[in-house]
Amino acid sequence: MKKHVLLFLFLLNVLGFSAMAQNRTISGRVTSATDGSALPGVSVVVKGTTIGASTDVEGRYQISVTGSPTLVFTFIGFTTREIAAGTSTTIDVKLAEDTKTIEEVVVVGYGSQEKREVTGSIASIKSEDIQRTPTPSFENALQGRTSGVLVEQQNGKLGQGIKVRVRGSSSVSAGNEPLYVLDGVPLTTSVPNAGGAPTNPLVDLNPNDIASIEVLKDAAAAAIYGSRAANGVVLITTKKGTTGGTKVNVSYFTGFSKPTNKREFLNSSEYVELLREAAANSEEREGEPFWVEFNEGRLQRYAAGNADPLTYNTDWQDEVFQDASVNQIDVSVSGGNEKTKFYTGLSNSNQDGILINNRFEKISGRLNLDHQINEKVAIGMNFSLTRTKNFRLSNDNAFSTPMQIVALPPITPVTDPRTGLVSGALDPATGRPNTNYPVYYNPLLNAVDADFLTTVFRNFTNLYASYKILPGLTFRSEFGLDLLNQNENAYYGRLTARNIGTPNGIGVNAQTQIFNYNTNNFFNYNKSFTDAHNVDVVLGMSYQESNQTANYIEGQQFPSNAYRTLASAADITEGNSSGTDYSFLSYFTRVNYKFKDRYLLGLSGRIDGSSRFGNDSKYGFFPAASVGWILSEESFLANSSLINYLKLRGSYGITGNAEIANAASLGLYSGDAGYGGTPGQRPTQIENPELKWEETAQLDVGLEYGFWNGRLSGEIDYYVKKTDDLLLNVNVPGTSGYRTQLKNVGKLQNKGFEFSLNSDNLVGDFKWSTNFNYSRNRNKITDLQGQIIEGGYLNRAVEGQPIGVFFGVEYAGVDPDNGDALYYLNTLNTDGSRNRETTSDYGSAERVVIGDPNPDFVLGLTNNFSFKGFDLSVLFQGVVGNDIYNGAGTYMSASASWYDNQTKDQLRRWQKPGDITDVPRAYLGYANGTDASSRYLSDGSYMRLKNVTLGYTLPTSFVQKFHLEKVRVYAIGLNLLTFTDYEGWDPEVNTDYLAGNISQGNDFYGAPQARTITFGVNIGF
Repeated sequence: MKKHVLLFLFLLNVLGFSAMAQNRTISGRVTSATDGSALPGVSVVVKGTTIGASTDVEGRYQISVTGSPTLVFTFIGFTTREIAAGTSTTIDVKLAEDTKTIEEVVVVGYGSQEKREVTGSIASIKSEDIQRTPTPSFENALQGRTSGVLVEQQNGKLGQGIKVRVRGSSSVSAGNEPLYVLDGVPLTTSVPNAGGAPTNPLVDLNPNDIASIEVLKDAAAAAIYGSRAANGVVLITTKKGTTGGTKVNVSYFTGFSKPTNKREFLNSSEYVELLREAAANSEEREGEPFWVEFNEGRLQRYAAGNADPLTYNTDWQDEVFQDASVNQIDVSVSGGNEKTKFYTGLSNSNQDGILINNRFEKISGRLNLDHQINEKVAIGMNFSLTRTKNFRLSNDNAFSTPMQIVALPPITPVTDPRTGLVSGALDPATGRPNTNYPVYYNPLLNAVDADFLTTVFRNFTNLYASYKILPGLTFRSEFGLDLLNQNENAYYGRLTARNIGTPNGIGVNAQTQIFNYNTNNFFNYNKSFTDAHNVDVVLGMSYQESNQTANYIEGQQFPSNAYRTLASAADITEGNSSGTDYSFLSYFTRVNYKFKDRYLLGLSGRIDGSSRFGNDSKYGFFPAASVGWILSEESFLANSSLINYLKLRGSYGITGNAEIANAASLGLYSGDAGYGGTPGQRPTQIENPELKWEETAQLDVGLEYGFWNGRLSGEIDYYVKKTDDLLLNVNVPGTSGYRTQLKNVGKLQNKGFEFSLNSDNLVGDFKWSTNFNYSRNRNKITDLQGQIIEGGYLNRAVEGQPIGVFFGVEYAGVDPDNGDALYYLNTLNTDGSRNRETTSDYGSAERVVIGDPNPDFVLGLTNNFSFKGFDLSVLFQGVVGNDIYNGAGTYMSASASWYDNQTKDQLRRWQKPGDITDVPRAYLGYANGTDASSRYLSDGSYMRLKNVTLGYTLPTSFVQKFHLEKVRVYAIGLNLLTFTDYEGWDPEVNTDYLAGNISQGNDFYGAPQARTITFGVNIGF
């Protein structure tokens, strides 16, 4: 018995020691074998299991193991290492760079590729750059960071449209925005608005959920999207879960915004002096008394009845600008194992605009799941729901828009002393809102008595299932949904009567629903044959359908401002509903072939059918071919100490543009021709069964390089894009019963050069890296069949010129003898030259090309610094060579022709014979140099300190005491400095009510961009 007890105790002891030996923690640090720097985010997995961890910001890791396992260390861009742990509890690892994966994997159409094997032109932006831009919409993160991409905000209003051009404008009348694809779903990017300026549907996407953005620039990269790829394709990939422990990340920032610039206008004494001089000049011109007395009466009226017009001195600009706040919190949880990975995020943001009554709120949630059912079957979903509330403003052309307040004279007080109310709110004589005081409608009345709210609910969903048929052969099926519900509510109370023309208020409600869904079904075959050949093939089909319904109702005459819903309107004055849809059926393929890891061939093609085009041209074929040669793999460079990566690539392909109105090819009728209670219809559009896509053929030649083991790298591209069969409304004979018909006529081209350079200037404890990108594009319309299409104030589309050139009378300054404005005649001489003599007769001067809204080049320069826990990023962004036309110049810089307040430059007006100036003599009630001309055209070039980010990551040893993985505090400055000669509020402008392909480069009381400073913290555990 005793022996059995001893044996039992012995075995128990052995088992106890065995258990102790099996359960232990291995820790260590992973660094770069090149420079010894820490590698954060390295995956550490126990081979053959789902047990894993990842390194922190200092490259440290901890992992619980049993027995004597083998640890596998994996990191993109570095060779994978397997280390037998034995009985060790500390394992430090150095990973060597893998020169064959010098750049990361990038997302391409219906798949992904290693960057080194891509034969197309693709720009990539990662999540850290997106999160450095605290604005509602992610497009701002592209600005200055990618070559070949021009990003321009219309103005400083929140939630407004943003112009994005990839390698120039490819169309005159069809869409010029790129195709946006979110996790495989083509997005809705245009929504009808009941009033105000166009909004930006892309603000419904939470930038913090984005893992990467890829911009497909050439035909080789974009042709797989066929008929909608002529303007480039922007692929947006959201974040996924990773294997290892669950990670929680909490991020919060708060800050404030101010306008980047304020303009200088006349004060009261300057204003009164100028107006009295202008009135006297007008009397002298007519030789009869009238204007002086008339002017004194008006000055008294606009000074709130004061005989002394200098009683008040109001800076109206300060009344509509405000110091704005911004707050945002994001919480995300991610993790998973070899079978299931997840990412979930929640975000809430509130941002005030720099203009009164402008505010934007967003709350969003996301859940991304990926599950491996077995070795063959995987399923997953990406789901997000967003609600945005946009407290909007009137468009730039409305008297009620805040920026037009600068037209009010400084002699007018904010509060009318006769009523104690905002000037214009009440006329003591009538008891109603004032119609002749101030000189124009006071936008502050909208701030007091109007609401304009747009609420959007947006759902992005993508479901997928993949099946591994054979080794290397996989089938994937996706279903995507983009559901948008928009509700617009506006109420304009009785104080706004002067603006709306109704005494007792107007209410508006508009509802828009867009149901956009698509399905992608495709095979992917990836196979290597021996060590020399590799083939990657994609073959599939896609179907997309979008249905849009809209309702609008308007009511007038409300009992009081306490009643703001349409149920209280005494008169329902307007109501309508509409519906429209479109669909695409597509078949696509891509073949990538690699030989000996250095010779690359890519072929792609897509057949697209669209409901938008004629019965005779429903389908189009869009092919592309590309080649690449990785010279650094050749024997003559394989051992080079200078060149570690060198790739030459070229491509040619055809893409299309289908962004026109739905049913554009059909003969249409309208049912609004009823008369006297009898229903009726009328023809509204002539059919064109031959209507088809615009086609853009693009040639691209590129060179990718890396020197000194990747410390210096970049790309150089030259491209030529030629667009044929432009979609234009062409005049047709009046006998047809129609004025125009949409046809395929005309051609244009874009030629350009792109250069990007990345350098690791310093490595080690103190790191300094630089990114520089430069893009030059030349646009030219080569054929419009003699048509001239006008837009904006002076813009034109005309053969032989870039799209949107300014075409007008050329201003020649001021006649020093009499102060009259002068213009160059510019009539044609017999030898074809222009007559450069001057005239004071505006009607005698010929209109010529006087400017170009298209920039000569755009550039960006980013410097990143880090030292231990500190990091600093500085981004400069610039646009050079474009012109801006100030459409408001004829009012605010108008030589006192009426009672608008004037810009300070009017103080240098002509006053006596011999004065040399560019500002004409002031006349009240008469135009002297105020007609549209190059007088109001100026250089719009600028260089902007776009983004400065300063952060500090607390030491891991410190934060781990609080059971945290990472704590980073930071400050971000956006639009801190702007260097420009433009005299307007901001050179990054395109007035919102005119935004279009041709009407570019116009400013009309456009609000400046916001200068924003935020302070934040990021906590991971």
